Amino acid sequence: MQDGTLLTPWQERLLVFPEAKWDLVLVSDNASTDGHSQREDKRRRFLAELEMKRFKIKKIQDKTKTFYGIRAPPDIFRKYNCLLGTPDKGARNLNPEDIVRITTRIRIVYFILHKIEIPEEENKKGRLDGEKPEPDSNFCLLSQKKSTEKLEQLIQNKVFEAVFPLHDNTEGVGKDLKKKWARWRDVIYAQPVIEIRDYFGEKVALYFAWLGWYTIMLFPAAIVGIIVFLYGLVHFSSSQISKEICQANSTIMCPRCEPHCPYWALSDTCTYAKVTHLFDNEGTVFFAMFMAVWATVFLELWKRQRAKDVTWWNLYSWDEDEEEMALELINNPDCTIQTHKHSYLHSTLIILGVAVMITILIGIAQAIVIYRVVMNVYFTQSDWDFVRERANTIAVMTGALVHYLTIVIMTKVNRMVAMYLCNLERPRTFTEKENNFTVKYFTFQFFVHFSSLIYVAFFLGRINGRPGQYVRIAGKWRLEECHPSGCITDLFIQMAIVMVLKQTLSNCMEFLSPYLKSKFQKICGKSNGKGQVHTEDGMPDPCKANWLKNYNKVEVNVFSLFDEFLEMVIQYSFTTIFVAAFPLAPLLAFLNNIVEIRLDAIKMMRLQRRMVPRKANDMGIWLQVLEAIGVLAVISNGLVIAITSDFIPRIIYKYFYGPCASSNVSDIDCLTGYINNSLSVFLTKDFRSDTELLRMNVSYCRYRDYRNADDYNFSVQFWHIFAARLAFVIVFEHVVVCIKFIAAWFVPDIPQSVKNKALEEKHKELLEELSVIEHSTEV
Repeated sequence: MQDGTLLTPWQERLLVFPEAKWDLVLVSDNASTDGHSQREDKRRRFLAELEMKRFKIKKIQDKTKTFYGIRAPPDIFRKYNCLLGTPDKGARNLNPEDIVRITTRIRIVYFILHKIEIPEEENKKGRLDGEKPEPDSNFCLLSQKKSTEKLEQLIQNKVFEAVFPLHDNTEGVGKDLKKKWARWRDVIYAQPVIEIRDYFGEKVALYFAWLGWYTIMLFPAAIVGIIVFLYGLVHFSSSQISKEICQANSTIMCPRCEPHCPYWALSDTCTYAKVTHLFDNEGTVFFAMFMAVWATVFLELWKRQRAKDVTWWNLYSWDEDEEEMALELINNPDCTIQTHKHSYLHSTLIILGVAVMITILIGIAQAIVIYRVVMNVYFTQSDWDFVRERANTIAVMTGALVHYLTIVIMTKVNRMVAMYLCNLERPRTFTEKENNFTVKYFTFQFFVHFSSLIYVAFFLGRINGRPGQYVRIAGKWRLEECHPSGCITDLFIQMAIVMVLKQTLSNCMEFLSPYLKSKFQKICGKSNGKGQVHTEDGMPDPCKANWLKNYNKVEVNVFSLFDEFLEMVIQYSFTTIFVAAFPLAPLLAFLNNIVEIRLDAIKMMRLQRRMVPRKANDMGIWLQVLEAIGVLAVISNGLVIAITSDFIPRIIYKYFYGPCASSNVSDIDCLTGYINNSLSVFLTKDFRSDTELLRMNVSYCRYRDYRNADDYNFSVQFWHIFAARLAFVIVFEHVVVCIKFIAAWFVPDIPQSVKNKALEEKHKELLEELSVIEHSTEV
């Protein structure tokens, strides 16, 4: 400097890059001031409130936008450190001139900006452009009761357009993350979680830490799934059941529909039977048990990793309520704490709303079932031999496509309904609002994604009746039947199509949407950016270009990270709940997540505005959701093996009804004759109507069931299999649950090193307090 005073490196950086000193940037539209003096007055009064709190404000006006750089005074952060005991002490990349880390600065300033209130004008007959204040969930209530507006309402009413923190693109953590993390070439390298925390805060860092851990743990699951799949592939053509189906030229099956569908030979579905054996073999039971235990081990190991991370971040004993209360007192020492409240009326309305929504979602799943039934009949009557011979498979595949479309549509509807129900509860804090919203939205999304799969897994082919007495929709269309080799292939097709489409198309839209928006804004621009703004000494202002660049990135909202969590938890549900029918699901999830990590990194660093950092020491409600999915995985996989798969009927036939049941036979496969045993006989003369079926010179046909040939009642073997299935479900679930408990006990949630470090710190604090007491006593 001219007076010879030496500058610190941080001060020199502020001179070279003066935009780095601004915590947040407010944006308003110049067009909103034309003829709207009330908006301009509100904007002026809001900025005046900031200046009264000694905030520094820098105004830069462009042709279409006006930017306000906001920087808080240092005493705010000194109060923060005093109230909470210097939580950022010893933080990495903390400059000596800074009192707190940059993520803490942004979070505190963002909090205060959203708590500032300006009184609404009195004697105002109406609000501009449909302005309407919304109920706000505050931790703290001001003593004044007159009507006020906060930044959220001002943005809704177009007084301001946006508020966001700036990306650090010049040097430091932001530049390092762009070089080491947000690039496709780094896809195989570990994530810099510490740097992510320093730039985006703990909430985002925990998300990427969990996603990275989940991806690593998927690798052994994918290997086991590949082995199970290869086992089925090796026996693709050698399965005794497949051989019998392929050789059953003389076995005439009952028509798939009446009256125009013909009888068909069982051997026509030879390929379908071979494919079924890929996913319904001896390895299926082992893989189902393995994945149930895997889910437990994964969560237990993640809890340990999470405990290590938050301990190193000095957040192990962090209390969110204490911090939010401190921020409220820093903003307004005269505020009154908002107490916890509960309304039975609101709770009843919310329960009814959730029940109605779930009923609608189940109804949509039934509509998909009807679609498949109608399409099955339509394809069966097709003039094309290729379509007619594969009518059921094509109906299943198109039904899966329709299912995916309903997921896309209902995702938006579910979000709006969940948010509306969440607002009825009037949550006390943002975290409470996020947790309530998460439970409702995930519940709706779960039913959208899995209600159709539940039907295919547990009801398809079991409630359709029998020839001559079929269950029909509207008295016309018959429900679907399972293939003689089992129903598990239908479940596999449904899962594979939905999971592949969701991962590929969702990832494409997730990346292309902000990418195209970013490119469009660069070309057209929300603000044209022409002209230079100059400082008082006539030099070009370097802030303008950076503020415009950040503004022209894609906007983010407070639930942006929630969307990332939801996407991964839904994928986790597919990977665990019905994994017995789709052993390649962990492999698809593993490959997707490798891409997902870099896609999210590029999107957050290069395409979107910077997220407002949030502090956290765990995943919040998501951990409970993952634990609930683990329990559902045990139940569903046990039911898939017992009900969907033909594992139990094959075991019962092998040891009680087959050729190996009565004597020790070594030169014959014990499943010989299984297909013939699993097909019941129906006399065509018992068709109730005189149709074309009676004029085809077929005296009897076969269908998949265990019924007597004379009265069509369930046979003894049916009840034998039913009892075995029930017993298997009970034994399977108890065994797997016991293994899960043992695994959870064997792998402690918190490492001993973390516990010991907490003890050492507590011991050190007590010694310091004791020395203070002894010193005061001596004095």
